[in-house]
Amino acid sequence: MLKSLLSLCTVLFITFIFVSHTSCTDEDCEAVVWYEDADSDGLGNPNVSRVACDQPSGFVADASDSNDTGLASTPLSAFDEFNPDAVTISFDGDEVTIVSNGQPNHTSPYWEDTHPLYIEQAFGDHTTPGFIREGSFTVTLPLYPELASSSSATGLGAIGISVHGPPIFNDEEGPNRPFDEPTATGLDYAGAHNGPSGYHYHLEAADVPENTTLSHDDEKLIGIMADGFLLYGRKELDGSYPTGLDESGGHFGTTPHSDGEEIYHYHIKNEFYIGSYVMLFGGDLQGTPNTIL
Repeated sequence: MLKSLLSLCTVLFITFIFVSHTSCTDEDCEAVVWYEDADSDGLGNPNVSRVACDQPSGFVADASDSNDTGLASTPLSAFDEFNPDAVTISFDGDEVTIVSNGQPNHTSPYWEDTHPLYIEQAFGDHTTPGFIREGSFTVTLPLYPELASSSSATGLGAIGISVHGPPIFNDEEGPNRPFDEPTATGLDYAGAHNGPSGYHYHLEAADVPENTTLSHDDEKLIGIMADGFLLYGRKELDGSYPTGLDESGGHFGTTPHSDGEEIYHYHIKNEFYIGSYVMLFGGDLQGTPNTIL
């Protein structure tokens, strides 16, 4: 009997100490549910929470963020701009695969003279050898592209796929050979010419009567780069030139396809590369590049 009473007293004593300790520690505390705000936009992830009296670092009281990754998806409406006669687009989870035959849907002196889209050279003073032929360009890109911790220099060959089908090239014409003015005079009004890998773009399209579809000093979509970020023309939606661009012409902002959401994207830089020529893309890729096969 005495042993039972001692055990009971011990339990009551421990309970008293625990209750007293809790009361002292949590005195005047009103526990609140806090939600993780991983992208620091002031909105929390309803699926990741913590209960605490004081607001933990990286958590907020709001629980309305349906995308707390800090990443914005590539607007699916942008893919509607691609030439369906040349480009096939397929989706698999968070990835998109783009396959192009490289044939544009606009006129060019690089078509054979029997082709309905053939025109005489109306921009440069010569053309390079060869004609527009059916090619094959394939790339798989993330629908949630991320900025990389360091940028990546582009190399020779395709660095992006244009909305018209042909690939986008950088500011080089060969190994250790920068794109120059004599080379530019062999491009058509679309800013493209023929090469060993086929017809491809280097420059912004010229402002000539033949140009009825291509971007020139405007906000149109040019294409998508090998890191998954979209490339637009020189202007913003409101007709102004963007400010605060990074070294590659990129920034966070709204686009004709982002439905008011700010996403990272590139612009053609509003500057002359050589003479009166504007380069489509002459900087590093700011995301992780994917190989265009």
